Amino acid sequence: MSMKPVAARLFCTVESEQAGDPLAGTGAHAQRNLLISWPSGKWMRSLRKARDMSDNLINQIEATVETGRRINLIHREQQPAEQHRVYLMPENLQIELPRDQLPVFLDALNRGGSLDSWRPVPNASPLILCCTHGKKDKCCAKFGNATFKTLVQAVNEGGYNFDVWQSSHLGGCRLAASVMTFPAHRKYGRIGPDEVVPFLEAESENRVYLSCYRGNSALEPAGQCAEIAVLQRLGEQGYVADARVESMVPGISGKTVTAEVHWNEGRLAGLFSVQCAATTVMRYDTCADITPSGPSESTVWVAKEIVPVSGLPAD
Repeated sequence: MSMKPVAARLFCTVESEQAGDPLAGTGAHAQRNLLISWPSGKWMRSLRKARDMSDNLINQIEATVETGRRINLIHREQQPAEQHRVYLMPENLQIELPRDQLPVFLDALNRGGSLDSWRPVPNASPLILCCTHGKKDKCCAKFGNATFKTLVQAVNEGGYNFDVWQSSHLGGCRLAASVMTFPAHRKYGRIGPDEVVPFLEAESENRVYLSCYRGNSALEPAGQCAEIAVLQRLGEQGYVADARVESMVPGISGKTVTAEVHWNEGRLAGLFSVQCAATTVMRYDTCADITPSGPSESTVWVAKEIVPVSGLPAD
C-alpha cells in the first residue's frame, strides 16, 4: 500500500503552533499599500498577479512596486469581475474603475500625477483582509477560507462597520489565518473562527486584539516583541492601553535588545524596560517546506524581563 508524502499529511500552521513558534515579532508589513480587487479564481502564486492580466497591466503593477508600494489582490463575491475597487493606503482612499483604466491609473499614480479624474473618495468603513491564497499555501486555503466565511457572517449578523475581503498572500503562511486591518494597519495571525467575534469587538473599538496580534509593522521584530510584552502585562492588570517603543539598545552579543516602552491609558501613563532575547525554534515556514528532512531552525524573539520604571501599574 502506497504512503502519502509527508507534505500531504501535515500543515505548516499546525506544525508552527505545536513547535511554540510565537506570533510576536512577525508583524512586518509595508507602510504604503495598494489593494486591487480581482476575482480570486484567476490569482496566480504571486500576491499581485492574475492569469488574465494584460502584459501592460503587469508592467504597471511592477512599476508601482518599484515606487515602494506593496500590492495585494483582494476579492469578494459582490464585486463585479471587470469593475475594480482600488484602495490606497495610508491615504485611506478608494476608487472604482473599469479594467481598461487600471494601467492608465497606475501610470498616473507612479508618476505622482493627479488622480482626480477617477474621483477617489475616503473609505467609509475600515477594511479587514483575510488571506485565502491557496495557490500560495494550502494553509491559507484551509484556515483562511474558514475564517473569512466566519468574518463575513459575523459582520453581517452583528452589524459591525467593516468591509471584509479575501486577500492574496499577507506573509507568514504558517500563521494562518492571517488578517490585516486598514487603516489601523494591524496584522494578526492564527485567527480561527472562534476568535472572530472578540477580534471584531476589539477592532470596533480601535484597539489591538492582543491574543492574535503580531506586532507593530513599523518596528523590528525585537521591538514588536517588547511592545506586545508590555500590552500583555498591562492587560493582566486590567489596563487597555496604547504602547509606544521609544528606544532600543542592542546587547554586546547582538542576541539581546533592551527597549524602553511608554504606555498610556487616558490620563495614566508609565514606562517599562523590556529585555528581549533571540532564540530559535524548529519550524516549517510554509507547507512547501515540509519534507522528510524535517523543519529548519529559525530565529525568534521572546521577552525575558519586563521591569516597570515609572508610573502605574507597579508589580
